[in-house]
Amino acid sequence: MTRGFHRARGKRVTAKLDADEAEILRVLAGQLIELISADAPEEDPDPLAAELGLSGLGMNGRTEAPDDPVLARLFPSAYTGDDEAAGEFRRFTEGGLRDGKRAAADLLITTVPDHGGSVTLTEEQGQQWLRALNDMRLALGTRLGVTEEAHEEIAGMRSDDPRYPGFAAYDWLSFLQDTLVQALY
Repeated sequence: MTRGFHRARGKRVTAKLDADEAEILRVLAGQLIELISADAPEEDPDPLAAELGLSGLGMNGRTEAPDDPVLARLFPSAYTGDDEAAGEFRRFTEGGLRDGKRAAADLLITTVPDHGGSVTLTEEQGQQWLRALNDMRLALGTRLGVTEEAHEEIAGMRSDDPRYPGFAAYDWLSFLQDTLVQALY
């Protein structure tokens, strides 16, 4: 099992992952990409908007919060109590947020060694990994109904509990994220 991230030479961070850990990261990041992509609004048909990076700002930009609790957690409303302002903010920002989350998860997938081994990241890649790890934790934690007491619940959970693999994965992602933050800062 990995001991997490640590500072390598220069401004790089590194961790050694076993084959199972690498597979878990690839699978969870892939599922995150699928979730974010499946609910994405249609692309803006305006070629000029697409060329300028303004896709989603036209008629197809989403203004309603997602129904899925995980997506609502990943893309929360910016203004509570003001649906119109929240909708306008969402219309202009959600496309870019989705693209950023997909890019971070994709970077994680491409930098995880295929059969385990060392992963070495630049500071910029480390930031993207943090984003992807956080999004995976939010998604998994929302599905599992994780609360503040999660660590106590996990510590007392038996390995034959059907929820155990999900809570163990959540706990491990938290550990990995924590060690990456410490290594970067």
